[in-house]
Amino acid sequence: MSRLFYFDFAGWTLNALKRLLYRWIRTNVFPEQADMLKLRPDLPIIYVLHQRHLSNLLVLDHECRQLGLPPALKPVRTGSLLARRAFFVLTRQPDAYRPPPRRIAHSPLLMALVRQTESDPQFDVQLVPVTILWGHAASKQESILKALFAETWQAATPLRQLLSILLHGRHTVVRFSAPMSLRDMARDCSDAAESAQKVNEVLETHFSQQREMAIGPDLSHRRTQLRALLASPNVRAAIAAEAHDKNLPLAQAEKAARDFAHEIASDFSFSVVRALSIFLEWVWTRVYSGIEIHNLNRVTELAPGNGIIYVPCHRSHVDYLLLSYIIFGQGMMVPHIAAGSNLNLPVVGSILRGGGAFFLRRKIKGEPLYATVFLGYLHLMLDRGFPLEYFIEGSRSRSGRMLSPKAGILAMTVQSFVREHSRPLLFVPVYVGYEKLMEGSVYLEELEGKPKKKETLLGLLGAARVLRQHFGKVHVNFGPPLALEEFLDQQHAQWREEPFNRKAPWLHDAVEATAKALARSINAAAVVNAVNLVALTLLSTPKHTADVGLLQRQIEHIQFLLAAVPYSPSVVACNLPPGDIIAQAQRLKLLEFKTHPLGDLVLATKQQATLLAYFRNNVLHVLALPALLACLVSHNGRLKRLRAKEAIKGIYGLLRAELFLRWEPHELDDLIDRTENALVARDLIVNDAANNVLRAPDPNSQASAELRQLGEIIRPTLERQFLTLALLKHHGSGKLTIAKLEESSHLLAQRLALLYEFNAPEFSEKSLFTNVIRNLIDAEVLQVDDDGLLHFDDRITVPAGQTELLLGADVRHSIERIALADAPK
Repeated sequence: MSRLFYFDFAGWTLNALKRLLYRWIRTNVFPEQADMLKLRPDLPIIYVLHQRHLSNLLVLDHECRQLGLPPALKPVRTGSLLARRAFFVLTRQPDAYRPPPRRIAHSPLLMALVRQTESDPQFDVQLVPVTILWGHAASKQESILKALFAETWQAATPLRQLLSILLHGRHTVVRFSAPMSLRDMARDCSDAAESAQKVNEVLETHFSQQREMAIGPDLSHRRTQLRALLASPNVRAAIAAEAHDKNLPLAQAEKAARDFAHEIASDFSFSVVRALSIFLEWVWTRVYSGIEIHNLNRVTELAPGNGIIYVPCHRSHVDYLLLSYIIFGQGMMVPHIAAGSNLNLPVVGSILRGGGAFFLRRKIKGEPLYATVFLGYLHLMLDRGFPLEYFIEGSRSRSGRMLSPKAGILAMTVQSFVREHSRPLLFVPVYVGYEKLMEGSVYLEELEGKPKKKETLLGLLGAARVLRQHFGKVHVNFGPPLALEEFLDQQHAQWREEPFNRKAPWLHDAVEATAKALARSINAAAVVNAVNLVALTLLSTPKHTADVGLLQRQIEHIQFLLAAVPYSPSVVACNLPPGDIIAQAQRLKLLEFKTHPLGDLVLATKQQATLLAYFRNNVLHVLALPALLACLVSHNGRLKRLRAKEAIKGIYGLLRAELFLRWEPHELDDLIDRTENALVARDLIVNDAANNVLRAPDPNSQASAELRQLGEIIRPTLERQFLTLALLKHHGSGKLTIAKLEESSHLLAQRLALLYEFNAPEFSEKSLFTNVIRNLIDAEVLQVDDDGLLHFDDRITVPAGQTELLLGADVRHSIERIALADAPK
């Protein structure tokens, strides 16, 4: 057989070199298990490396053996062809001692394989590209030594490779990609040369995408980026308009634009990212008992060749640090994060900027030059393929619910894409679930009426005391990405052909639809952890106190419902035994035990109950439908199945708007049927099939109390909605402003809470009514006129008409009486 490689090494020499190399380097290998590659056992495997370096070959062979894959440096038979090694190198750089070739030569093994494919119609091999990165990307603002020898887009010389190993070998990333069929790639080619060229191009593109995913696009200097931004036509026009409108010298307007650009732009530095990673790893191990990552493969499989925008829920300042830490640890480029200008503090702002943060003022209305510079910077980042991250809620949720998304930066993103784009853009919804919040005490103070504190450096330094506390586990779940191009096609099929107009009505509607879709996608990736389960069950009991055994059974009911009627395929539910779940909440000091001769009790103090309400609200949407059906059957005792469905459909529009529920109205019939079956299976309701009636268990039975507690999960949400609807009805259409309705709802809820005991400690919280009203507007039940007055029609009676089926007469009459008293005489 002809010699396929001009170099070869004796086995003992290779083993000695590998042992020497691995005394220094440490590798992170993806995937962690070979079966995740989905290799075909009937086809031989040929590995592909991008560049030839002895160190790469040694790492490849070692990691193949570690994964239980065929070794790369051993002979392999492919049909009638016997190859001395099971790999080839894509980029064949010429030897220093040989004259350069007149044309790029393909690997001899690749040529032999494509010739075999031509001659044998049954022949095929699996090509497995393997990307090896010696550390991540380095910014040009780093120290000279590390900037020179970190991973870049330039091919490494042997000396550079050696220094890269010495400096970055302990952070080596090895990524095995999914296998590619040689026959499929070479299909429809006229000869072996054309086949080899096509395979080479496909693999070259693949390696470029993998490198971009890991170290980002080819970075230019920050000053160069800002110079390009300030020289762009849109920014130049905005500078001229600023000078004209404010009667300023052009140089002064240019300085203002330049200052805005420096205020906004990140100053990404690998050294800062690496230092933050080390520091955060130390912090996480002190305060968390683990970080659980779910479905990250959705990103790694789709990231190459696509623009990525991570869209997490916003519960804590920890969110963006945690997400960047996870992404960096998985060998991918950390996203550039849109942070509020309130975090652009001395020292802290510089560190965050070095970690990829860029800053956005909360209010940019009336600042056209600032808005243009920011939009230009965002467009530059998207066009160059940098991964981004921002929070569509705008601020941290103080209630635990998903907040109504703000269209600001999302609208800019969609406008930028519609105007011009060089690659597909994917939004990745991310759910971050905590068992205990670092800001918990701060949120408690705000719920008690204390004003929100402004972030300061001293305040952040004072937060160091949290390092002495324990916050349980954190779960980060990546939902299915939303492809913006396909989504826009569904909203307005002609968008590509029409001239760009950022004020086009269809574009405004598309932004709103994108925001709602992303909010629902984040909720659809919820993780129901141990504390969520305790909160859902304990807060549904009188006085937030329960017998241990009964609480365990209630947790079992919810675990069964989550499995039997899953909210979405992406939801992750805690499957620990109920006893362990309760013990975890106790360890986090979120509940207390009280011994009693007749049986131990679990209880939550007022402060603990308020904290638990936050974690119940995190996942309230996941149990909304089972809880609503339980509430209906428990309250009525006996209810026609058809009437129950009508009631659920009548209130669903409001619930969907407030909780960002994922189901379309036409999906409800089947969903309600499956929920009924699950509740019947748990003996919580009785299905009288002969009369087509749903019945509650015997009022004196334990099952009756359990059904009632399940319904209590959703009852406070319904009461808030009905209180708001009652106020609107008694005041009349066109009589109330949003602010007046918010204030009246808040005050009347406070009064109602004094008269009746509610299982929601935050029942009268003003921000919750703000959300209710915003969601009524989003659901088009309310319309706002030019004077800010709220208008409605008969559609308001549809959800209001379900009140009798869901609320007790005493609460219902109190709501009507208090609302009537508030109305003008």
